[in-house]
Amino acid sequence: MDLEKTVSEAIHYRRSVRVFKKEPISEEKVKQCIALAYLAPTSSNMQLWEFYHIIDPKVIAQIATASFDQNAAKTAQQLVVVVARKDLWKERQRANLLFLKSQYGDKKESEYSSREQFALNYYKKIIPSIYTDFFGILGALKFVIFQVIGIFKPIYRQARLSDMRIVAHKSAALAAENFMISMAAINYDTCPMEGFDSLRVKQIIGLPNSSEINMIIGCGIRDENGIYGERFRVPFTEVYFKI
Repeated sequence: MDLEKTVSEAIHYRRSVRVFKKEPISEEKVKQCIALAYLAPTSSNMQLWEFYHIIDPKVIAQIATASFDQNAAKTAQQLVVVVARKDLWKERQRANLLFLKSQYGDKKESEYSSREQFALNYYKKIIPSIYTDFFGILGALKFVIFQVIGIFKPIYRQARLSDMRIVAHKSAALAAENFMISMAAINYDTCPMEGFDSLRVKQIIGLPNSSEINMIIGCGIRDENGIYGERFRVPFTEVYFKI
């Protein structure tokens, strides 16, 4: 897909568009932007995300209702639902192990280099130690233990169930930004939405209870009144700190 804007141009062009024109957009081009989304950075390459590309007008209407009839949902030509799937960590762990072994060649584990063994052990031992939990009890116990160890040496401290949810959502949000910038690069517009009934949206598109919706993104071409005002940001000096 040929991008028509530079990265900087696409970032400046992107706005949260609240009203889209009644003008169809290419399903294939949106799909290609989703493919660019899933190339985003992801914690430990776990890829705990899914992308639901909604093109059925009836389903769009249902999701719009579940999104409190926001204009960005009601007028969207297509929707993309970005979903965090922390619950798939075992599947993604296995996928990473299989990939690494395919890269290292057909050999015995005793023949792996120290670097290769470290990478394999990361997914065999460290990932399960971080993601395994039991109703939050193990996570709380790990949190206390890691805090104590942290008194003596640097250690990863985010080991609770809530911490791993945040990790999955951060990766999903990175992918969502990739998608929106890719859309802007081809003169398509988007609006990320957090205001929706997550349970109803899950039911509409058939998501399991263990999944979590990161955001719903309205897609289309901006109406002339689709942007509600000038872009506002607090002064850069208030958020930029050089150390």
